[in-house]
Amino acid sequence: MLKHYETVFIMTPVLSDEQMKETVEKFEKFLLDNKCEIVHQENWGMRKLAYPILKKSSGFYHLFEFKAEPTFVKEWEVNFKRDERVLRFLTVALDKYAIQFNERRRENKNNASKEATKSSSNE
Repeated sequence: MLKHYETVFIMTPVLSDEQMKETVEKFEKFLLDNKCEIVHQENWGMRKLAYPILKKSSGFYHLFEFKAEPTFVKEWEVNFKRDERVLRFLTVALDKYAIQFNERRRENKNNASKEATKSSSNE
């Protein structure tokens, strides 16, 4: 049975945009190769870290929301540990309330962007 998961990971800030996209594509491909269903993903961009990690004070944040077999998560996290471009990562299993919250958040975000597009076209 597939469970719902969410992973946020932070990549080192010394990467170029292309290297950052390449890293994200690598993990996206890993999910798809392992028959996982990607529900949603977001690039949060460069952000300041709460505390320095490996003498870095900022990093590229990326989020994956996906459905996978519970046995997959261990293998998924091993790949993050092996990649020197990843500073930190966190994977959590989502319960039904977290799933509903994420769906509402995405829906509100989409509505807000549609409103912004509509108001800019009226000007």
